[in-house]
Amino acid sequence: MSALLEVRNLSKAFRGLKAVNNVSFEVPAKGIVALIGPNGAGKTTCFNLIAGEFAADTGEVRLGGTLLSGMRSDQACKAGIGRTYQVVKPFPEMTVEENVVVGALNRAPTVAAARCAANEVLKLVHLDKKAHIRAAHLTLPERKRLEVARALATQPRILLLDEVMAGLRPTEVDEIVAVFRTVNQETGLAILFVEHVMRAVMALAQEVVVLHHGEMIARGAPDAVVRDPKVIESYLGAEAVDG
Repeated sequence: MSALLEVRNLSKAFRGLKAVNNVSFEVPAKGIVALIGPNGAGKTTCFNLIAGEFAADTGEVRLGGTLLSGMRSDQACKAGIGRTYQVVKPFPEMTVEENVVVGALNRAPTVAAARCAANEVLKLVHLDKKAHIRAAHLTLPERKRLEVARALATQPRILLLDEVMAGLRPTEVDEIVAVFRTVNQETGLAILFVEHVMRAVMALAQEVVVLHHGEMIARGAPDAVVRDPKVIESYLGAEAVDG
């Protein structure tokens, strides 16, 4: 399967500290890849480099062959990068539908077209029945799905999910994993996600990339990666595999 997203030799330092150091990986078209590792491993920095929040010191990012390196975040969004953030921040006084319309206006030519697109996305994430309530009244799982809906509404080619499952109960994790699997299968959208909830990683990812101290220490199928001695020592612990 051909690569949709290509990350090549990506590096970024802050005040001399290498947050990301010579990282390379790909996400295939229609693929689902997880980016895991301990806190401070460089996962979110890697996301920010891909999405144009930061400029890389070295290396490059390509989406469908188009060079993203040097683009601002709004330009990367136009190019096809949709992303969520660890801390969800909906517009609380706007309705659920209005929040998603904001994302849909990235490509929709009119507000009416954006509203139609927003409602289709809300059905995908099972928020269509909440469309006309204020975002401030949503539960945490619903706010997480709203964050995903806003990113989906931009009509990305790849969706970057930053710890969407954090704070959710196991049943809620299973529900949102099912949503992502459906989105991937029905739309062909590629997904790259950062996650600590291994229940979700094992259920959703086709491939796992592991970062530690900014460097990639393992990459491969989920079952193989979780048994890699380097990954067990630096991140999972033996009890996670034994359990």
